[in-house]
Amino acid sequence: MKLLETLALGRSVAPSRVMFGPHETNLGHGRALSAAHTAYYARRSAGGAGVIVVEETSVHPGDWPYERAPLASLCGPGWRSIVEACDSSIVLAALGHNGGQGTSHWSQREMWAPSAVPEVASREVPKVMEQRDIDTVVNGFAEAAALAVQSGCHGVEVNAGQNSIVRQFLSGLTNMRGDDYGTDRLRFLREVLDAVRSAIGPSALLGLRLSVDELAPWAGIVPEAGAAIAVAVAPMIDLLTIVRGGIYSVALTRPDGHVEPGFAIGLARQTRLALRGAGHDTPVFAQGSIVDWGQAEWAINDGAADGVEMTRALLADSDLVKKLRADTPEQIRPCVLCNQLCKVRDNRNPIVSCVMDPRTGHELGDAPEPAAPSAQRALTVVGGGVAGLETARVAALRGFTVTVVETSPMAGGVLRHAARGAGRSRLALAVEWLERECVRHGVAFRLNSPVDGHELDNLRADGLVVIATGGRHGTLPFVVDDSADLRHGVDLLAFDDPLNALPPGPMVVWDPIGGPIALSVAELLAADATRRDAGITLITPDLLVGEKLSLTGDLAPAQIRLHGLGVRLVKQALVRRVSDGKVEVEDRFSGATQVIDSAVFIACGHRLPDLYLDPDETLPQVGDRVAPRTIHEAILEGRRVAMGLLA
Repeated sequence: MKLLETLALGRSVAPSRVMFGPHETNLGHGRALSAAHTAYYARRSAGGAGVIVVEETSVHPGDWPYERAPLASLCGPGWRSIVEACDSSIVLAALGHNGGQGTSHWSQREMWAPSAVPEVASREVPKVMEQRDIDTVVNGFAEAAALAVQSGCHGVEVNAGQNSIVRQFLSGLTNMRGDDYGTDRLRFLREVLDAVRSAIGPSALLGLRLSVDELAPWAGIVPEAGAAIAVAVAPMIDLLTIVRGGIYSVALTRPDGHVEPGFAIGLARQTRLALRGAGHDTPVFAQGSIVDWGQAEWAINDGAADGVEMTRALLADSDLVKKLRADTPEQIRPCVLCNQLCKVRDNRNPIVSCVMDPRTGHELGDAPEPAAPSAQRALTVVGGGVAGLETARVAALRGFTVTVVETSPMAGGVLRHAARGAGRSRLALAVEWLERECVRHGVAFRLNSPVDGHELDNLRADGLVVIATGGRHGTLPFVVDDSADLRHGVDLLAFDDPLNALPPGPMVVWDPIGGPIALSVAELLAADATRRDAGITLITPDLLVGEKLSLTGDLAPAQIRLHGLGVRLVKQALVRRVSDGKVEVEDRFSGATQVIDSAVFIACGHRLPDLYLDPDETLPQVGDRVAPRTIHEAILEGRRVAMGLLA
């Protein structure tokens, strides 16, 4: 398998062609790399990652894009610790400056950028850089690179991709200067690379992360121009990672499951062909939601790339490469491309993690899964949703004899249903992996087996019991006439063919949460031309549809999709009454009312714990049975309860 082969990079050799790329973690201690960083990267190195690019550090103190953004001048000890812990991988220090895509919130000083182009989200206008500012940043790159190599790093990677001042100088979207840096937009990049090479010497690696498509062809970098940039600087670098995105397409650099995996492989291929045609053998790494090892292997075999960045895949399973070497690919935890916990650059300051592996980002605090059984006792898990499956899996690893009792004909709970929503199909991979691992570790399943109070007493007499019965529909805060055709989004997605489960006519989807379920349902309906023509309306009390999607990077793309599908969006509206064929709504600010035609009203509201068993909560509870939340809490609680049994 080529993915597992070594790869020569300059004067170094990577043990595999899998890269763990740079990304925000919020693991820092202030603006320095921490012991948590070391444990985090060491786990990926032990799992077989060939190249590890440490979280990007700012090369100038005025660049402070998020609270715990590392500052290069403070990272020497952290880099050294990481390199020592990752002795089986090539370790590069990512260096960058956010320029006009940063913020003044933390630094309390102006942002610097090539031109006075407002930041898209904050609308903050940066200062146009003077020559002394440019010289300061170039020197900052050189000093940071020298410190990284002195601290043991095999080399550095300069960021000219997303959130990068280097890309801003390269792009007509953000560089409107009239001086030499405007007439020759590659000048700043060349100066940075020259300064870095001089600082690190010929032996250390110099990598470049380059956006070759800003998805803004009216003025931005387009693929042909991106390839030309790569050819121009190829003699100056040792490896090249190809990405896409710019100031107006931040979310599309690392999108969620609405965008097919491997979306940028073609860009890597195009750039690599241009390099080879110009006589350069620079190794090229492909990036862009490459989370399946088969696709990664194909990209290398097909000549699109020499290596593959698989960052999110290694968040989901740090042992991905190790499992491939052991010929057990079926055991690899899948990345479901949800962006729920691995995207952390927001005002919550969350620590990076993964819904599939809650230990990710918490390597210092959370115990690893047991390597050998330590208990011999019967355990029954009542409920076969995600929380119940994770409880059963980890308990079986600990040596329990586990049985999962599930009312439905299939395990997986609401996550299996959610996977039928638009852009959510990869969620099914989580259920399939959990089921497969449960079976591998000897968990027994009793499906189509409702449990009542009497049966629960019998189960308790036979051994330990964990309750994972999930949630139920919450109370609706409006009047629903008996004549109304009311459905719930989760129930609708339970059908193998949700569209055929509905009568003809206009549909109304109600979303008081601003989350993915309602939008998935609306998109699913609108994808059918007949139903789209009949009319689909999405009602929300919020100022924006799908407000919570800002946390996963899907807020702006979701608006584009809904408008493109012709979904009518009724915002800042409260539903007052649902009747036969009509929905009465009221503007939450003005009080104005309107009536919307509706053959079916689909509620996507909050859920509540299902307390039909053990209402006094005398037994361990997990997942939605505690409080309906996300996949993350379901898996996390399942693991915690299983690890704590008999403690």
